[in-house]
Amino acid sequence: MTAVLRFIPAAALAVALLLSGCATSTQTTLVTREPLNLSDAKVAVVAYADDGRYAADLEDVSAEAKTWIVRRAAARQPVERLAMVMDIDETVLSNLPHMLEHDFGYIPPLFEAWVKSGDAPALPAVREVFATARAHDVAVLFLTGRVAPGETAATAANLRREGMSDYAALVLKPADAPRSQTALERKTAQRAAWAAEGWTIIATIGDQPSDLGAHAERSFKLPNPFYSIP
Repeated sequence: MTAVLRFIPAAALAVALLLSGCATSTQTTLVTREPLNLSDAKVAVVAYADDGRYAADLEDVSAEAKTWIVRRAAARQPVERLAMVMDIDETVLSNLPHMLEHDFGYIPPLFEAWVKSGDAPALPAVREVFATARAHDVAVLFLTGRVAPGETAATAANLRREGMSDYAALVLKPADAPRSQTALERKTAQRAAWAAEGWTIIATIGDQPSDLGAHAERSFKLPNPFYSIP
């Protein structure tokens, strides 16, 4: 009887542990619809900006744009007024210092204060696209989502400080623009208006799909992993 008593507790304990789930530590992983964790996404974005990939991608797109500008300017017809339409934020000026300071949160009053400070640094690769256009007598028409009239003077000063004051137009979003109007609609309409004025728009360059599209011969999409504007 004693021997049996010594054997049964060990077997019973194993069965009890298995039934209770305590014998082994297991984790059930279900397939869910959960997207990429926001904290992980931020880490990936910062790494992309810090380790040279962002700058390299900007360089690659800018190189293509410069090649096109030089080739197209060489084929200019006598009656053509060549122009390139450029966005501003994350195109020629970087808001990354502001975004990092606020952990990529968009707080309108703070962003407005940042814009009005005029401290946004240039993106060097894209500034070279601007310089290439001007060196080949291609006018630059800036078209931005920054808001007029409050941000006009600071934007002009920021561009001037970063060596990009030689432009033919600086068009900001009107303060009274319809709330239902998308950036794509507004920018497409403005390019159409410029084309009607006689400009031949040989290129658009920007960080959002809404910066690109109709009424231009070529479009160049810059990387932007930070935000999206329809």
